[in-house]
Amino acid sequence: MKAKLPIFNKFKINKFDLVKLKWDKHVPIIIVISIILVIGSFFSYYKISSLQDLVRTVTQERDKNLEELQKIATELDELKNQDQIKKNQELQETIKRIELTYDKAVLVYDELVELRTKSKNTKALEEDFAEALSKLADRDYSGANDILASITAQIAQEEQKIAAAFTIPQNVPANNSPPGSGYSRQTVNVEGLGSYMVSMVAADISSTRVIVDTAADSDCANDCPVLPLSDYVSRNGAYAGINGSYFCPADYASCAGKTNTYDLLVMNKNKTYFNSANNVYSNNPAVIFGDGYIRFVSAASAWGRDTSPNGVLSNYPLLVSGGQVTFGGDDDPKKGSKGARSFVANKGNTAYIGVVHSATVAESARVMQALGMENAMNLDDGGSTALWSGSYKVGPGRNLPNVILFVGK
Repeated sequence: MKAKLPIFNKFKINKFDLVKLKWDKHVPIIIVISIILVIGSFFSYYKISSLQDLVRTVTQERDKNLEELQKIATELDELKNQDQIKKNQELQETIKRIELTYDKAVLVYDELVELRTKSKNTKALEEDFAEALSKLADRDYSGANDILASITAQIAQEEQKIAAAFTIPQNVPANNSPPGSGYSRQTVNVEGLGSYMVSMVAADISSTRVIVDTAADSDCANDCPVLPLSDYVSRNGAYAGINGSYFCPADYASCAGKTNTYDLLVMNKNKTYFNSANNVYSNNPAVIFGDGYIRFVSAASAWGRDTSPNGVLSNYPLLVSGGQVTFGGDDDPKKGSKGARSFVANKGNTAYIGVVHSATVAESARVMQALGMENAMNLDDGGSTALWSGSYKVGPGRNLPNVILFVGK
C-alpha cells in the first residue's frame, strides 16, 4: 500500500480546492512544502533501507567463516565415505592433511569467538582466517597452516594487551577477608603475585538453599536448551546466581552436532541426574549442596546418586581443598591465559560464588587461599561468565545450560 502524503491530509485539499486556489498566494508555499516532504520521505526510506542492508551484511560477514568451515567439513566427510579412497594411498594422505589443517582451523575459530567477547580488534584476524580457509579449500595446506599459526600468535598478543590494560578501580577496597553475607567487590593481595579484584556473593547455608537449575529436563545430545542467568534467578526466586559447568557453546565450530551440551555430572533441583552413565568413573571434582551443608569431593566417582541434596555439580579443576592449593597450572593454554575466573567455594558454613578478574586458573586458586577459603572449585569462564546479585555484576555472557543459585529459605 502506498503511503499518503501527509501534506494533503493536513490541508484537506481536493482537486476542486486546487482550482480555486491556483491564484492564491499560499499555493506556491504549499507546493514547496509538499515537494520537501516527498523528498525527505524518500531519503528517510532510503537511509533506513541502507542501514538494514548494512546490518544484514555485517551479520552475514560474521557468520561467513563458520559457514565455510562447515562446508569444508562436509566435503571432508564426502571424501572419507568414498570407497575408492580406502584403496588409494595418495588420496588418504590428502584426507589426512585436510583433517589436520581443518582441526587446527576449528580451534583457531573457537579462539576468535572467545576473543570477540573481550576485544573489538578482531576484524583483521577474521579476514586472515577467511584467507586461511580459502587456501585450505584450494588444498594449499602449507599456506593455510602458516596463516593459522600467525593468527594464533596475534590472538595471544591481543590477550596479553587486554590483561596488561586491566586495572583495578581506585574505589574498590583492599580486603583479604571475604564478606560474611551479601555481595562484595574487593581487592585481594596475594603474596608474590600482586593484587586481584574479586566479585563475590556470600550466603549462610543455614538461611540459604543452594540449588542447581538446568534448562533441560533430562539428558540432551544436541541443540540443548539454554537460558540467561537472569531467567534462572527469576523463575526460582533466587537472590544470587552464577554460571555452572563447562559446556559446548553454539557459536563454537567444534561444537557442531553437540551444541549447548555438557559432559559433567549434574543433579538439578528436581533431583534429576544428568550425564550419570559417563561419569561413573569420573575423576573430575564435584560440589554437593545440602540443607545446612556444602561438601566438595575430589572425584565425582566418590559420590553416588543420592537425591537427598539440593544440587550436585561437577567441574574442574579443584582449586583449594582443606585450605591448601590443589591446582598450580597445567599445559592447557586456556587455563594459563588471563581472564574472568568463576568459582564456587566455602569457608565454614558460608558458601561463596564469584569471579576473580583478569587471572589465570592457577592464580585464582592462590586468590582463594588468600581469602581463607577451605574449599573452592573452578567453574566455566570466558564468554560464559556471569554473576548475579540483584542485577548482573559480571556478564550477562552466553545463555547457559546449568547454573548455581542462592535461594532464601
